[in-house]
Amino acid sequence: MKLYRLLTGPDDSNFCLRVTGALNNGWELYGSPTLTSNGESTLAGQAIIKEVANEDFKGDISLGDY
Repeated sequence: MKLYRLLTGPDDSNFCLRVTGALNNGWELYGSPTLTSNGESTLAGQAIIKEVANEDFKGDISLGDY
């Protein structure tokens, strides 16, 4: 089964650490990062994917468990 997540948050070191943590837990970058501004701060987004074996899709899974 392929999992998909979109990480979002302020463009700061904490956001980079969240992406780094996901990469070190087997997630892979999916596409380019995105940046936007709300007029006060810059917000970042990065899509990530992960292939997990022997799993069937269920709508109530917690992606944070992977």
